[in-house]
Amino acid sequence: MRRFMWGCRVVFLSGWAVVDAGLGSLAWASTVYKCPGPPMLYTDAISAKEAKAKGCMPLDAAPVTVIATPPRRVIAGASASGAPRVEVAEQRARDSDRKQILMTELRKEEQLLNSLQATYKNGEPERQGDEKNYQRYLDRVAEMKAEIVRKESDVAALKRELSKLP
Repeated sequence: MRRFMWGCRVVFLSGWAVVDAGLGSLAWASTVYKCPGPPMLYTDAISAKEAKAKGCMPLDAAPVTVIATPPRRVIAGASASGAPRVEVAEQRARDSDRKQILMTELRKEEQLLNSLQATYKNGEPERQGDEKNYQRYLDRVAEMKAEIVRKESDVAALKRELSKLP
């Protein structure tokens, strides 16, 4: 897209605007060719004979201007991935805190698992007063068994997390 304003040429390329205020006679001197191929190639580095041999077409519109992207700003203390770096001592403190939290949760989950297993009594818990219907009793036993399986998987997951820590 080209727009002409006040005698200046403005060329928009992928969000960038280039203004040519008549100083482009040196920069615009060569012919730009559009060459076919999977990577579309725009070049002014070939002669007219080479362009014809390769099947390149000269561009009639304004020449293509390539603008270098601005350099990336480097933030002090940032790693290559862009995440801020953490001091070694601070990371060790975080790991220690994480380990303490995981150990506390593991103890709590193990206590809950032990109390559930004590209540479950190997699949024969005591019947409660509202369980005159035997199916209610069986349903409660099945729920208890499912809860025990969930707690066992929680305990195993916490142990795996603790084993990953240094």
